[in-house]
Amino acid sequence: MTSSLSPVPATAADQPAIDALLDRCFGMTRRTKSSYRLREGSAAVPGLSFVVRDGAALVATISFWPVKIGLAGHEALLLGPLAVDPGLQGRGLGLMLMRHGLALAKAQGHGLVVLVGDAPYYAKVGFAPLPHEAILMPGPLNRARFLHLELKPGALAGASGLMLPPWRHDDIIARLRRG
Repeated sequence: MTSSLSPVPATAADQPAIDALLDRCFGMTRRTKSSYRLREGSAAVPGLSFVVRDGAALVATISFWPVKIGLAGHEALLLGPLAVDPGLQGRGLGLMLMRHGLALAKAQGHGLVVLVGDAPYYAKVGFAPLPHEAILMPGPLNRARFLHLELKPGALAGASGLMLPPWRHDDIIARLRRG
């Protein structure tokens, strides 16, 4: 990895290049995955979306999204998508982006990060499979790929139920209160 490749905040102007990179890395069917359902209708957490450029080319990206778990609304971040241009994979850009984003998420006071991904890869920065099946995602899910990282000790305690985007969670709670 070239030392000049470093994370910078993503901007709205980066979105077309980010979408093109995600399509190259994950294909057009990426939008059908359960983790995409959790991002629909929400905005990434301010200050937690980054890109890496090699000259003018956008070659890597990461974002973190707010989610709420269960009726209690246990707050967490959903990491993803994380993508690195196929020609640059294996050079540490993804790990660099994760370390950078996780450090800033911790500094912002976030306690829990979840994702769906390759356990051996994400274990390199501390992610582990969820220790119980109390947290659910909408849609199909391979539990072995459902991972978490506590940025604050004990942040996973009490998290149980269906994980939803905050707007959807709050809508359900409001309906329940109205009876």
